[in-house]
Amino acid sequence: MMTLLHNLHFATQDSLNYKISPFPRSSSSSFSNVRLPIKNNRIPCNKLRMDSSEKTSACAQQKIEIPNSHNEKLLGLLHETGSREIVVLCHGFRSNKNNQIMNNVAAAIEKEGISAFRFDFSGNGESEGSFYYGNYNHEADDLHSVIQYFSSLNRVVPIILGHSKGGDVVLLYASKYHDIRNVINLSGRYDLKKGVVERLGEDFLAKIKQQGFIDVKDGKSGYRVTEESLMERLNTDMHEACLKIDKECRVLTVHGSDDEVIPVEDAKEFAKIIPNHKLEIVEGADHCYTKHQSELVSTVMEFIKTVIVKNN
Repeated sequence: MMTLLHNLHFATQDSLNYKISPFPRSSSSSFSNVRLPIKNNRIPCNKLRMDSSEKTSACAQQKIEIPNSHNEKLLGLLHETGSREIVVLCHGFRSNKNNQIMNNVAAAIEKEGISAFRFDFSGNGESEGSFYYGNYNHEADDLHSVIQYFSSLNRVVPIILGHSKGGDVVLLYASKYHDIRNVINLSGRYDLKKGVVERLGEDFLAKIKQQGFIDVKDGKSGYRVTEESLMERLNTDMHEACLKIDKECRVLTVHGSDDEVIPVEDAKEFAKIIPNHKLEIVEGADHCYTKHQSELVSTVMEFIKTVIVKNN
């Protein structure tokens, strides 16, 4: 693995009896961590069968329904450890909360005694609503509903993580709501105008102008791309969004060097414009980190444990 650092140096974990505040205050991108004493309020765990690549002890997973701003029920699984903090995980395009990355990261977080919540965006997986191509801002609003829900229960969401399209969603969230101080972007796309031709064909603009939609076959299923949903994607400017992310918000971008869906150059573009940023490139990894799950999980957990340090 090759590591590129950009304007960010993390504090060492010098005590397991303290946590690092998720809201450090600093006038520059080099921040100092504020430590607060915490109590160990973990609940007992039972052994559950986990993904074979991340076998671990797991607490009971609670199925939770959360209404979004359109009164659609978002369904998710809470890996409850009893911690006040909950890390929220966001899946990618036409994926769901049971994606291998979501499973393995949630299991690793839980193993550290930290609660994790993985959920389906509206129109995906078990959540209500219709599936729409694009829909980036709608999904950022779904994420807002999730964070509000846990805040109403006096829980804290110190970190949000997203893979692929979910990586863009968590960055958009940070640019829009400014209430999260730690963001993990796994293989997000920098230029949303790219990658469209591969799915919709060279003549996608002419075709959608002519008939108002494009039907895409995707394995045994498919989906319809409307002109409105296509334009939502094309008009979502990640460069402008990232410029609106607070300088105190720490962003970790992880990307595979052999990503065949979104080139690693996209990650380097994020590194150029996000001030409080760390870039980790996983050598040899593809878009789904198929053969590099352990490296991915290790990189993510190193970042998470600089934000939340729990008692053993």
